[in-house]
This record gives sequence, C-alpha cells and structure tokens, in this order.
Amino acid sequence: MRAIWPSLPIDPTVYSFTEQKFEFEARIPVATIAVIGTGYVGLTTGACFAHLGHDVICADIDEHKIARLNKGEIPIVEQGLDKIVEEGMRSGKLKFVVGAINASKHAEFHYLCVPTPQGGDGAADLSYLEIAAAEIGPHLPANSIVINKSTVPVGSTRVVAKKLNRSDVSVVSNPEFLREGTAVSDFLNPDRVVIGSEDQEASIRVGTLYAKVAAPVMVTDPVSAETIKYASNAFLATKLSFVNAIATLCERVGADVNDVVLGMGYDTRIGKQFLRPGPGWGGSCFPKDTIALHKIAEDAGYDFSILTEVLNVNTQQFDRTAAKVLTALGGSGAGKRLAVWGLTFKAGTDDLRDSPSIEVLTRLQDSGVEIVAYDPAIDAPPRELPDIKIVADPYSAVEGADALAIMTEWDEFRWLDFDQVAEAMNNRAIVDGRNLLDRSVVMRRGFTYVGVGR
Repeated sequence: MRAIWPSLPIDPTVYSFTEQKFEFEARIPVATIAVIGTGYVGLTTGACFAHLGHDVICADIDEHKIARLNKGEIPIVEQGLDKIVEEGMRSGKLKFVVGAINASKHAEFHYLCVPTPQGGDGAADLSYLEIAAAEIGPHLPANSIVINKSTVPVGSTRVVAKKLNRSDVSVVSNPEFLREGTAVSDFLNPDRVVIGSEDQEASIRVGTLYAKVAAPVMVTDPVSAETIKYASNAFLATKLSFVNAIATLCERVGADVNDVVLGMGYDTRIGKQFLRPGPGWGGSCFPKDTIALHKIAEDAGYDFSILTEVLNVNTQQFDRTAAKVLTALGGSGAGKRLAVWGLTFKAGTDDLRDSPSIEVLTRLQDSGVEIVAYDPAIDAPPRELPDIKIVADPYSAVEGADALAIMTEWDEFRWLDFDQVAEAMNNRAIVDGRNLLDRSVVMRRGFTYVGVGR
C-alpha cells in the first residue's frame, strides 16, 4: 500500500511505503472528480479514477461525443478502456456531461485534460487550457483543487491560477505518462506518480487519489513536475533516434542491428526499452513535446543542440525509409502499385498523428505510385493522403502489388500466409520498416527483403 501522510515534508521526495494493513483502505475517502476533456488522456483518467472507487464526471464541449459515451461507445481504440468505462457507468461512478461547468460545480478535484497542440513557433498552445480555466473558475467550490494533466510548459500552473482568479483554489501539476495502446495499464500500474505543488496540503490531497495504486509518489515543485514530463518524452525520443542512427551504421558496416541492440540492452544502465529501430518515431506526444522542450530551452537562452539533432535524425529516417521503398519499386513509382501494412503511428491504437507511416508515404505520393493500404484500426484514408485506397484485409492490399511496405508493428502481420502473399503480388519485394518478419521465412518464398539496420 502506498500513502502520503500529512506529516511528510514538501521537499522533493519519493514516498514509497510498505504494506499498511490497519484498515487503511477503509479510511480512504471517496473523492468527487471532474475531468475536463474526454480525449485520450481525459477519458482514460476519468475511467481509471472511477475504477479506483472515486465519483467521476467527465465533461466535453462535443455533444456528439458525449452522446456516444453515454451509450457506452468508445471513440478511440485503447485496450481495456471499453471495459472500465462500462464498469464505471454500471456502478454509477462514471458520468459524462456536456460543458465543463456541469462537471466542476460540485467536484472537489478538477482535472484539466484538454489539448495543448503545437503552436506555429513550436511552443505548446495553451489557449484550450486557459479557456477551460476561465470557464470553471467562478463556479468552483471553495477549497477545491485544479490539476493540470495536459502536457504543459513550465509555468503553466501560474497561468491556470491567473485564469481561475480564485485565491481559495489550489493549482497542482500531475503530468500523465500514458502510452497509447497500454494507457489503462499504465494509469493503474504506473512507474511513478508525479505531483507538483507549492501547497503541501494540496499535494497530499491529490496524492490520496492514488492511494490504491502501488507506485512511488514523487512530490516536487510545479516547474520541476512540468519539466519531468517533457524531459522524459524527449529522452525516449533521443533513444529512438540514436537506435535508428545505429541501424543506419549497421547497414553501412554489415552488422545486424537486432544483435547490436540485444547486446546493448543487457547493460542495465541502458536498458532494453526503446531500442527498436523503425521508420522513424511519431505519435501524439513525442514530436510535439520534443519540439516544445527545444522551444522552452530556446526561450530560456539555452541552445539544446542535442534535441536539434534528435529531430534531424528522425527526419532523415523518414527520408531513408521512403528511399528504400522507392528502390524496391525499381527506382520509380510511376505506374507501380505499393501495398502498405500499417498506417497508425504504433500498434494498438487508431492514432494517425505524426505517424511515421504517413510521413514516409507523403514522401512517395508525388512519385506516381498507387498506394493500397491495410490497417486493422483504420477504415478511411488519412487527410494527408486522400488518394490512397484503404482495403479491408492485408491480402487485398498486396493484390497485384510491386512491393510491400510494413510500417506499423501490428502483431497479426507476423502470422499471415506468405505463400498466399507471394502468389498475389506482381513482384516479391518487402520493405520491413519494423523488422517484424522472420526474414528467412519470407526469403525462402522468393521475396527480396529489406529491413532496418540489417
């Protein structure tokens, strides 16, 4: 059992407690929580807090989305989310309403889970956050707590406090560390819970919301908490760019990147996570947050040159992957058909934001190639690629294709009948952007195979 006690100091500390068996759970108060925003973070946050026993009201301005949620329809692909939403609604612990005020006027805790998109200068756009804070400010019960869950730059707790204009309301930073595809598990089984506040009582009250979660709770100041989020994502992006650069070096010198990263990963100082090469990295967080941290450093007068190269290497990886596909097509896309397996930025989600697959395909669309794609989570062409054809199964995608590009690591692609794939294709060429397949299996069937760093 993890807990935060009022006697604990506010110094930056990790509170990691052993089991407390003396009826502690029975004395954990049920909190009333408002969650503003029902996107990927907001919906997961609300459903998981309801699963932990709290009373949660999730609000959004999108009436159609709220109507769907009240019918039990989940608007995103996320493993396990449908089950805990259903559980919360059935128990009465989870409700959905239109309008932030309708959620906040009776709640003690108010989680801001609104978008913070990348602005034109690279910094996070806080307009949605400011609008939400200004809207709920006059209606908050006294002594309630507003929590920034959205990814926000340093100093955002002060921005929210100013917009709230309430001296009797505390603002706390509680950044999310959710991975798309495993968000429910990540929330309920986190590596850590980070709370940033100058108000000791407020940090303790927010910490008790996680009393049933077995994870260390770190309390620090708001600026440090906000920086932890950005620094974590930027470091993971750095690992990905590094391993993609190593993969390119392996191709040049004749090494096998799979063996190289296996040998690296056994070193506990390095670890095995995020050492998988690919076509580049993307998604809703890494590109936006890495660029935002670079902008924060620039505004602070620091040349964060490492991040400049992290971003450059990623762009180069998109270019290299597109060049591999074009080579597999015979050097020109004109009059050729390309089969693509995978459009989402990773498996387990329907998120296309900054997807490496989309980045690579946009580099190819001017070559004259016809693109036919299959993704188990996508049924319509992305807005960036309105002319591609989406089909209902992977075998239809490869019919008459001159090359196959595997761009997302959906596990089902491993177990397809490659004899059938071979018979369907016009030319047996595979560019495996995820090193997903057993190359010996496909090469025995007459395919030319190009992976990453191999």
